[in-house]
Amino acid sequence: MQLTKHWSGQLDDYVIDMAWSSDGTMLGAASAAGPITIFSAGDGVRLHDLPGHEGGSNALAWQPGSALLASGGQDGAVKLWDARAGQHVATAALGRPWVEHLAWRPWGASPVLAAAAGRKLVFLGADLAVTREFKEAPKVLSALAWHPRGGCAAVAYFGGVCLWDADDGVAQKEYAYGNGIHALVWSPDARWLVSGNQDPSVHLWMPESDTELQMSGYETKVRHLSFDPSSRWLATSGSQDACVWDCSGAGPEGRDPVMLPHSAPVCGTAFQVGHGLLASAAQDGTLMLWSPERRQPMRATVKMPSPAARLAWSPDDRLLAIGSEMGIVYTLRCEA
Repeated sequence: MQLTKHWSGQLDDYVIDMAWSSDGTMLGAASAAGPITIFSAGDGVRLHDLPGHEGGSNALAWQPGSALLASGGQDGAVKLWDARAGQHVATAALGRPWVEHLAWRPWGASPVLAAAAGRKLVFLGADLAVTREFKEAPKVLSALAWHPRGGCAAVAYFGGVCLWDADDGVAQKEYAYGNGIHALVWSPDARWLVSGNQDPSVHLWMPESDTELQMSGYETKVRHLSFDPSSRWLATSGSQDACVWDCSGAGPEGRDPVMLPHSAPVCGTAFQVGHGLLASAAQDGTLMLWSPERRQPMRATVKMPSPAARLAWSPDDRLLAIGSEMGIVYTLRCEA
């Protein structure tokens, strides 16, 4: 495999978030300064430049199966945009200092958008009307992840993780964790809920059995987590290597991880959506493509002028989007 440049575009600030539409025809990229750009996936043409949020944007989330893009920002609002028409559709003012995390429910008869704003989790409908507000967390919500089948939304804060039922609004489970949490991810088969932590470590829960595992020994806080589509491999940052754990069977405890070396601290990990290749990025601007079973880099190695802030594979895995700290959005084509 190799990665070849497809197109690039420039934002006015650091790329704070980036996401593909579910049909793969558009890429949304949010600047930390506030504006949001919609690019055409095919040729990189700027379809629309949206005003975004005053004071800065924080998060993007495409509504599944549609051209509607939700954004959250420093103004305490969630906004909905028609990305094809380039028009603002709706706004929900949540009465909080900022909205940092957004995620649409992956399944369900009607769209549900989870928004984390300060210590508050809120569910919004397709028109951004508030459908449910949850009890405030003890600390600011630091991560948000929907169960793969949409049954609950997991939110993290300093001190723990809570799983809120999507339909009746009750807490399904609460897990205490005595430190800061920077990232949450579910395995695609829903066996594992994993947090990347300040302490630094990775913590794994099996909600069905309440089993817990702790994987430590990292050099720095763990901010990046990614599962492969089979749910076997979990890739993490936290050192100068991309650390990949084998989560098959009883999980990674007692197993040596696969260490994929970089020459600088890893700042991003992203497995393909439907295939088994892993992209990892480092602070020196290097991006590498790996197959965990081979434990060595593939032919694809790309050097960028600044570190990656975001990595995102297109739904068909043919394109890898990279949002850089210099505000440049790159798309690379993955070819045999």
